[in-house]
Order: sequence, then structure tokens, then C-alpha cells
Amino acid sequence: MFERVLIANRGEIACRVIRTCRRLGIHTIAVYSEADTDAQHVRLADEAWPIGGPRPADSYLRGDAILDVAKRTGAQAIHPGYGFLSENTGFARACAKTGIVFIGPKPESIDAMGSKAAAKALMEQHQVPLVPGYHGENQEPVHLAEQARITGFPLMIKAAAGGGGKGMRIVRGAGEFADALASAQREAANAFSDTRVILERYVEHPRHIEFQVFGDSHGSVIHLNERECSAQRRYQKVLEETPSPFLDDRRRAAMGAAAVAAAQAVDYVGAGTVEFIVAANGEFFFMEMNTRLQVEHPVTELTLGLDLVEWQLRIAAGEALPLGQEQVRARGHAIEVRLYAEDPDQNFLPSSGKLQTLRLPEPSTHVRIDGGVIEGDSVTIFYDPMIAKLIVFDDDRTKALERLREALAACEIRGPKSNIGFLERLARHPAVVAGHIDTGYLDRHLQEFLLGEVAPATHVLFAAATAALLHDERSVAASATDPHSPWARADAWRIGHAGKRIIALTLRERRHDIEAYGHDGDYRLRHDEAICEVRGARLLDGTLSARFDGQSLRVPLRADAHHVLVHDASGQRYGFTRAVAFAWESTDAGGGNQIIAPMPGRIVLVKASTGEAVEQGQELLVMEAMKMELALKAPRAGTIECISAVQGEFVEADAVLIRFEV
Repeated sequence: MFERVLIANRGEIACRVIRTCRRLGIHTIAVYSEADTDAQHVRLADEAWPIGGPRPADSYLRGDAILDVAKRTGAQAIHPGYGFLSENTGFARACAKTGIVFIGPKPESIDAMGSKAAAKALMEQHQVPLVPGYHGENQEPVHLAEQARITGFPLMIKAAAGGGGKGMRIVRGAGEFADALASAQREAANAFSDTRVILERYVEHPRHIEFQVFGDSHGSVIHLNERECSAQRRYQKVLEETPSPFLDDRRRAAMGAAAVAAAQAVDYVGAGTVEFIVAANGEFFFMEMNTRLQVEHPVTELTLGLDLVEWQLRIAAGEALPLGQEQVRARGHAIEVRLYAEDPDQNFLPSSGKLQTLRLPEPSTHVRIDGGVIEGDSVTIFYDPMIAKLIVFDDDRTKALERLREALAACEIRGPKSNIGFLERLARHPAVVAGHIDTGYLDRHLQEFLLGEVAPATHVLFAAATAALLHDERSVAASATDPHSPWARADAWRIGHAGKRIIALTLRERRHDIEAYGHDGDYRLRHDEAICEVRGARLLDGTLSARFDGQSLRVPLRADAHHVLVHDASGQRYGFTRAVAFAWESTDAGGGNQIIAPMPGRIVLVKASTGEAVEQGQELLVMEAMKMELALKAPRAGTIECISAVQGEFVEADAVLIRFEV
């Protein structure tokens, strides 16, 4: 086994690799960018070295800098995690050249699977089922159009290189093909510097099921069962689980055998994932192979009781696979979701900033947290905005989903926006509960998973106000020197009349004022015309119990001096911010008269000029942040008074970029 391993990655995967190495007594070496000076993987490693600027191209993608650190620190092996250099054959070969073990497959295996077209040609030779289509070298538009006709419609155009949904178009008729091809090639050129495409028959309502494979240097290859990843948004996985609710033993065996055949075709060593498209009738087709550890590998670990990173380390050190295929025995059901700093109600716009509050459920036999940040850390604009992976496990799928709902309810993130509410709605949606999800379901029904402008019900406001009152009274009593003094009471008591308090709560920029009389758990509350008598209210261990107009209720709820988090009976989350009671709502300082930066980022394009008359919705600026481009559009028709944005300039969140004439 290795004694010193360098982790060429960051965030949760770097922390996860470090944990396994520490358990095995391996000395860990981290690398970090200028943006990650205080990151958790830097603090967890036995030693850490700087490798460059905040942008990935200036740090985590610099194989030369990483290898230099490896040589200087005596690292015997490099674990690349996933992303960055994990599937970079040039880096894998450079490691071998310097005598350092790359903890991953052979460069030739990565090359073989790096091109979708080449991979499909290879799979065809080894009788791995393929979607009918074209993956040849002739990329002339006329030839591709003819191959499209032969394949039949609907079909999918895919970029031959890369992934992540880039360069993909669905074409439903011959008349659409030319425009869709040109569009896919433009996107592929921008994303991968490669315009080559492949054509595939489009499988309607497909499921995405992948198999974890492992090979060793002694010629053995096995699979470690499947993961279903059909819950996707724009080709990005949202929920992953094992076992698949769709597969039976016969289909599982057939797909597992095909996955092993795919790995054997490239003489595979280490951890990999063979991904399949599965039709509604159970027909399955090879899609691609990821030659690295996958983000969702923890669900496999929980159902098999294995540590796949330990397997990677041992196999890279020359050991044989610890198990044979017949020894792989799964139990229970595991589900993973990813907590992201993003705003689902704003088209999943990535968010950034300091994590002022980060509450996650306590790890247990049923709940696992794989994270790379803690409270007080910042989510930066330079990398993927994932905060943590939440993985749950139980005896069956029904129980695992309930564990997931409980675990999500225990999560609270303040600072950047988060997708927790979206995930809670996902975990309760009937189609997800029934296991009837295909890869396009979320995109077709996205509004069902978003909160939108739904106002909280009156009983939710009364529960939140009750919790705020109890919190305030407890705080005042705790700070009082004489608990029997009337001045130590927090009930707005005044000589000669009953005290009235106003609890001001804001949600999604809307203010709600609740009038309150009473104290110590007994209150009379009023909101607009609605009145409620609250009796016997107690707030303990994240739960409010009280009688509301005589009806006893138990409400999951947390409150402090600044926020109140409530879950209603349906599981819907409401995160209220407490406002100053008599500071009335102010008007928007900018209104429709300016464009501000929604987050920190770099201005890549200025498409307007001072004095120009523009239309509402016209694209005026393009900004790059969190690994994506954001188009900033005119909020109204009008004339531009001034432009503060400069192409190439880095701007902070809320910076005024364009101002309109009033």
C-alpha cells in the first residue's frame, strides 16, 4: 500500500479521499488555489501546497504544477477525484513518466472511452447493445443528413467529445435537421473545440441506469450493481439511487454482463461507470463509460458495505479485486441528492457567498454527509457550487425516501440561496415516490417542483410568529438579573393596558405583520382579518407544540433572533426573515432603472452603449460566473444613461452595471 498520496482535487471529493487515506494510515498531500487557502480539504490534509490562481485553468488543471508538488513531497501516487484531471490522458501519462502512480485506469482506456464515437465503435465490436445510429468519421452535412434519414426520427444529435448535455439536440423531423446540426456543432466547438457529432435514435421517455465496474491489473473485472439516475434536469443528475426501482433480476444480470464486457473491451483497471439508456420496454443500450469514480458512488458503498476509494487505492497499488462477482451481495436501498448553492426559482442560477448558517443532519447508520465546507466557509464563483452530498439508507425504498425527507427537513442554509426546498418537493412528488421517472420528466414538469410565488397559509404565519414570541421571551428571561421584575417580561406589558407586540416576517421580499397579545405560550394573534388563539405553546428540540384555536398541532420549526424556519403539514419549507417591527417596507432602490450583477463574476461581453434606446428583454451584457454564462437583459424599454461594466472586468455581487434614464 502507498505511504504518501497526493489528492489532485478540492471540495467534498478531496475531503472524502482524505478520510479513507487517514483510516488506512496514508499520509495525505493536498493542493489548493488562491481561492481555497482556507478550504476544508486544505485543513484536513496532513500537508497542503499552493498551485496557482483561483481559476481552474490556473491551478487544478495545471498538471505540471501538481506533479511538481508530488515530486517535492515524495508522493507515490496521485488520486485525481472526479472532474479536473481525472480523465486527462496527458496527465495520466505524465504521472507514469515521472514514476508516480495515477490512481485511475490506463491512459489507453481513457482514450478509448473519451470519444463517444470511438467508444461506440469499440462496443459494437464486443457485442455491447448500442442505440441504432451513426458514429462514423464522415462529418459532411449531406452525409449526416442521409444517415439521419436511415436512422429515422426522432433522433438525437450528440457532440462526439465531452458531456454534460453540451452539443445535444433532439430532432423530430427531416426539416429540422440542418438547423439542429449547425446549432449542436457550434455549441460543441465552444465547449470542446471539436465539431464532430454522432447520431442516435432518440429513445422516448428513457431511463438512465448505470453500472459500477471495477477491474484489477490481474485481468479480473466485476460489476457492483446499478445506480438509477433518471431524475435529471437538463441532463444533470438530481437524485441517484440503488437498486433501481425498474430492474428485475433478469434485466440486472443482462445489463451487468454488458457493463463487464464494456470494461473488458478496454482492459479496464480501477473504478469506472458504464451508463445505459433503458427504454420503457426494458431494452437497454450503451451510452458511454466514465473512466473515473462517480459523484454518486456513496449509494453503492452503503448498499454493499464497501469503501470504493479504498478499492481504488489497493488496485492501483497492484492488489487483486477483494471480491469475485458471486460474492457481491447488496442489502437495503440508498438514495443521494446534492445540496447546491443555487436558486431553483431563478432558473437554478448559481449562488455564492459566505455560509452564515449551515445545519445538516447528524450522520448515523441511516444518514451520510459528504461535504467540503462548514459553517463560515464561502461558496466561491470559481468552482461547482455543491455544498454537500446527502445520502440516506434503509431497508427498502419507501423507508429510504422517508429518511431522505427527514434529513432534508433538518437542513438549513443561510447566505447563498440553496436548492433544499426543491429537493424536499422532489422527495415527496408522486412520480418520484412511485419510481415513474424518466430522464425528461423533471424538465417537462418542472413547475410542479418549484415554489413560485405561493404565499404561506395563515396557520403557517401564526406558527412562525408563536415560535418568534417564545424565542424572544426566553432570550429576555435569560438576560434578566431579576426574573420577577415586570421589566424582565417580553410581552410589551404597559401600565394600564395589555401589551401588543408586532412580529414582522418577510418571505420572498414580502412582509407579513402579525399582532400579538399575551405571553409565556398563551397568545392572541392577528394577521389582516384572521385571528387565532394560541394556548400551551412550547418550543423544544426543533418542534413547536401548541393548541391553535383548540386544535393541538406539532410543527417542525426552528427560530432565532433573525430567522424562523417552518415546515407545514405537507412538508413545504418556509424560511422567514425577521424584520424590524415598525420599519415599513421600502421601495426598490433600483426598480426597473438599473441592471445589477446577480453574483460576483467577470463581464465577457457588453452589447449596448450609452444613449442607446433598448427594448424590454433585450440582451445587454453577458457575464461569466460559477462555470456558466449569464445573459443580463433590459428590465424595461428605455434609454441607457450610463454603463459601468467593462468587458473583461471582474465585478462584485449587486454592483450597478447599467443605469437607465428616468
